[in-house]
Amino acid sequence: MEPIKIGYRFKLDKSRSENFEITLDENNVEVLDRNIKDFPEWTQLDCHKCPHCPLDSMYHPHCPAALSLVEVVQRCQDIMSYEQVDLEVAIGDKKICQHTSAQKALSALIGLLMSTSGCPHLDFFRPMARLHLPMATEQDTVFRAAGMYLLAQYFRAAEGRDIDLTLRGLKTIYRNLHQLNLCISKRLRTASEADSSVNAVILLDLFSTVIPIIIEDNLEDIRDWFDPYMSELFDRVLEQADKEQD
Repeated sequence: MEPIKIGYRFKLDKSRSENFEITLDENNVEVLDRNIKDFPEWTQLDCHKCPHCPLDSMYHPHCPAALSLVEVVQRCQDIMSYEQVDLEVAIGDKKICQHTSAQKALSALIGLLMSTSGCPHLDFFRPMARLHLPMATEQDTVFRAAGMYLLAQYFRAAEGRDIDLTLRGLKTIYRNLHQLNLCISKRLRTASEADSSVNAVILLDLFSTVIPIIIEDNLEDIRDWFDPYMSELFDRVLEQADKEQD
């Protein structure tokens, strides 16, 4: 299969633009050809290490999530979060353009980079990275995250594993993400001259704090979308499916 190519272009003014090319493996959604030549001190695993990190610095001297951000920090460290940029994201034949703040634009890129970095806690988000949606809204994220998680339960059931249909595991995943974002922000404060990268992570972290709350409320905000699945017609669809299976 062909690798997945995602291009981010930040146009700050007539004389400056920053381009980032990310190539992902089609099967495991890992970054291909990541060429890191510089290993700053703030990328060391023990520098503001997450309290729930399962990695041992003896075998993993550098934080995978931090390493994924080295190029962004080095090239964008002088950009202030309030600066306006023209963002262009190319995903295969699809192109998304938006005039927005540097903070929001970098938040989209950082979310993609960290979720494909190889960090064990961020690996849970690889399916969402495979179908990357830049500048996602809160509703976009809730729907995609819940759908991803429930599809994972389908695959777990197929392998005879325990499943979770209450989404309690998803809440824990996002709480762990919140803790990770706090530690990444501390790393970036030591690395960047401007505030755009730090504030981009803070903006990204808003989703990690709000999604568990939305799940606690039983996703009532989107409950009405699924009324057709609560109908007698869908009951008959299931009955028909059972007969076809027999």
